[in-house]
Amino acid sequence: MNYESAFIVSPELPTDKVEELTAKVVKTIEAAKGSIKTVQQLGKKKLAYPINKFREGSYVYMEISCEGSMVASLESFFKFNDSVIRFLTVKVEKKKVLAKPAAKPKQLAENPATEVKNDAAK
Repeated sequence: MNYESAFIVSPELPTDKVEELTAKVVKTIEAAKGSIKTVQQLGKKKLAYPINKFREGSYVYMEISCEGSMVASLESFFKFNDSVIRFLTVKVEKKKVLAKPAAKPKQLAENPATEVKNDAAK
């Protein structure tokens, strides 16, 4: 299964510690036979609302492929790590191709007002 995971780290944590924490997460996933597609450290950003009295946090975004049981252990790692202030993991489904809508008949396309008048008369 494919998942997207994002977590926010305390802004008080230095950049090298954020990299170490990200490396621990990557090792945890790889130890459980998962694979990492993308890891992006997005840097410090302002939060929409205060979390644990913090107004900003360091964001990390990951795309991973692993089993569902691995996600539970990953989230428990986030819960028990004090420097992680928020996290979210979402299952990503394959994109579905939507069918194109059928073309309208020429009469309706040329004069749509007649359709409205006929519906009102009923």
